[in-house]
Amino acid sequence: MNKKIFSENCNLSSYTSIKVGGVAEYFAEPKSIEELSYLMKWANLNKQRCQIIGAGSNLLINNTFIKGLVMCTKKLKSLKIDPYSGIVEAEAGVMLPTLSNALAKNGLQGGEWAVGIPGTLGGAIYMNAGTSNISLAKNLISVKVINNKTNEELEIKKKDITFEYRFSSFQINDLTIISARLHFEPNGDLEQIIQTTKNNLKVKTETQPYHLPSFGSVFKNPENNYAAKLIDDMGLKGYRIGGAEISTMHSNFIINNSSASSKDIYELITLIQQKVLQKKGIYLQPEVRMIGFDYPN
Repeated sequence: MNKKIFSENCNLSSYTSIKVGGVAEYFAEPKSIEELSYLMKWANLNKQRCQIIGAGSNLLINNTFIKGLVMCTKKLKSLKIDPYSGIVEAEAGVMLPTLSNALAKNGLQGGEWAVGIPGTLGGAIYMNAGTSNISLAKNLISVKVINNKTNEELEIKKKDITFEYRFSSFQINDLTIISARLHFEPNGDLEQIIQTTKNNLKVKTETQPYHLPSFGSVFKNPENNYAAKLIDDMGLKGYRIGGAEISTMHSNFIINNSSASSKDIYELITLIQQKVLQKKGIYLQPEVRMIGFDYPN
């Protein structure tokens, strides 16, 4: 295989926002859709499992050897914005803050909330990322994908995709997101949109441990409740296992105090679940995806 687009025995810890991860047997960062398609074909032909990661912000990778091919989409970052129609065409690796800021500069309304979310567009569609009252699905027109089995490229309309709270049908189908078409409201008040975007970022940096390695939110909010409040009620703020700590700023964040292992983090997630289940009878569902663990994703 072409060595230029492909490495072996790659440490994945620098590819996750919480800075832990195992070693991938094969690793690639395709710079184009053609490269990504070629790598997927290679994985199929060689019967290698292929796993896709974006910014690694919602991801816990076990400190073990990860067999098969791991691909990071962060170099797929083409972004085209038509400020008059509000149509946006973006590849899967475009970072949400980049998208949010570009929308603001073009006077397009509706993406201000995404400024402080350290994920990619592909990951955001896959997870149906959003805030408490808005998600990216609202602005979606269609998604371009590659069928993992046939390598065929398809465009899927929004109406043919299932979206629920922090869920999309991409979590259960055999399709890889490569790009998307979105629509945002054009001709907005430029200064106001830029100001709202800046304010949103300020709120996030003041209320979340933005400067430390973390996943972002660890758990989904249960119906009519907040994961952070439930964890607070258990008195777990600041609780540590090894180098993993429940943030004192926001208890739905786990931070890596420079030395956490994936085992520390996994054990802390499990401990939170057990305590909340015992005391409140509520099972907290992780938002975090896990690779290399016997855990249902």
